[in-house]
Amino acid sequence: MDPHIGEILNGGVVIPASPLALDENRRFDEPSQQALWRYYSDAGAGGIAVGVHTTQFAIRDPKIGLFRPLLELAREVFDQLDLTRFQPLIRIAGICGRTEQALAEATLARQLGFHAGLLSLAAMRDATLSELVNHCREVAAVIPLFGFYLQPAVGGLVLPYAFWRQLAEVENLVAIKIAPFNRYQTLDVVRAMADAGRDDVALYTGNDDNIVIDLLTVYRFPRNGATVERRIVGGLLGHWAVWTKKAVDILRDCHAIVSSGKPVPGDMLTLAAQVTDMNAALFDVAHNFRGCIAGVQEVLRRQGLLRSNLCLDPAERLSPGQAEELDRVVSAYPHLVDDDFVAEHRQRWLR
Repeated sequence: MDPHIGEILNGGVVIPASPLALDENRRFDEPSQQALWRYYSDAGAGGIAVGVHTTQFAIRDPKIGLFRPLLELAREVFDQLDLTRFQPLIRIAGICGRTEQALAEATLARQLGFHAGLLSLAAMRDATLSELVNHCREVAAVIPLFGFYLQPAVGGLVLPYAFWRQLAEVENLVAIKIAPFNRYQTLDVVRAMADAGRDDVALYTGNDDNIVIDLLTVYRFPRNGATVERRIVGGLLGHWAVWTKKAVDILRDCHAIVSSGKPVPGDMLTLAAQVTDMNAALFDVAHNFRGCIAGVQEVLRRQGLLRSNLCLDPAERLSPGQAEELDRVVSAYPHLVDDDFVAEHRQRWLR
């Protein structure tokens, strides 16, 4: 990885997991897609992830055929955005499938200038621990590896401490998205990196149910007679694909609090609960995350950035009561919504 990109990544930034822009007929809406990425950049995001769960894995279906076109469009738009930024966007490409497919996707992403590949292991459900690690090692030989602990509710695997400790031996591992939505499993990842001495691996929260607490926590573990500290420094999140300007503010405040060494203010704990409540509506927790992608797209539709909240699969839609839940949290926590910012700049982004 380019040292400058690695420095930005390790410093901790907001990385939205990009949705896919579709029009009212479920056709790819390129102008809205470009506007969405311009929004993320202007909101202060440090990177964008494309081809990930929030983008919809169905883009890889040969009948849909959007994986390559989307990554190619991203390269074009990100190149333009980098000309306007103080520092370049970190470009993350989602990588899926068994080894042959994953290597092909990693090769394409690398050719198109993506800095790292976020590797989903969902297709490796029947693999042994050593097979999983070897799979990761092969992909890491093609593109810097962004490890990924995806929660089982949306297709992920339970990955024990032993997996993460072995993954730490993969030299080209540059970051990990920790998204099991589980505190015990989150600790497994952080402890494994601490035990391995991999302080060069950037830890990012994907725990949309625990964002603020993840970012405020300093983890301490004994190692070789000393105490090792590790932090989760940023987030790669579907939740941060909406209200992104506020996400940037939250991450900045969390960094400042941790750097100060002072106790965490009580109002940050209240904020943490409010963000989690917002996520419950956004991700459709009441229906086991069935409407999570549609929920993200509904917020962006209401803001005028997307034309629809439709998904490629007609079965993926808002759940009963989810729209009302979004109404509730937006009304309850106006300080966590960036509607005014979007309204001010939307026409420029949609040019």
